[in-house]
Amino acid sequence: MASRSLSDLDDSTRNKAELFMNACKSAGIDVLIYCTYRSPEEQDELYAQGRTKPGDIVTNARGGQSKHNTRQAFDCVPILNGKPQWGDKATYLKMGVIGESVGLLWAGRWNGKLKETAHFQDGK
Repeated sequence: MASRSLSDLDDSTRNKAELFMNACKSAGIDVLIYCTYRSPEEQDELYAQGRTKPGDIVTNARGGQSKHNTRQAFDCVPILNGKPQWGDKATYLKMGVIGESVGLLWAGRWNGKLKETAHFQDGK
């Protein structure tokens, strides 16, 4: 099962995730990190979604191609009144800027069709 624990990230990514969380809190943004490490098998399951399994396509990375598999990425969502705000583009943009300011790459800026606004990875 995919992890939510920052301790499952490599040291560099964990440090940046902590800086990110603190900066978001200072900006008045409550954030839930809901996925850190993900096994290659779990990544393949996500990759199948919208392709060979029902649902929307949520990733272009197969198992072994995702920074989640190397403990260098996390997915998060802004929280308002205890509820995830999946469609809050303005807050995700603020979070993206904050993430970039601490050395993370934000998938909300990726070129191509699939922008993963919830995804951050180490920019090292």
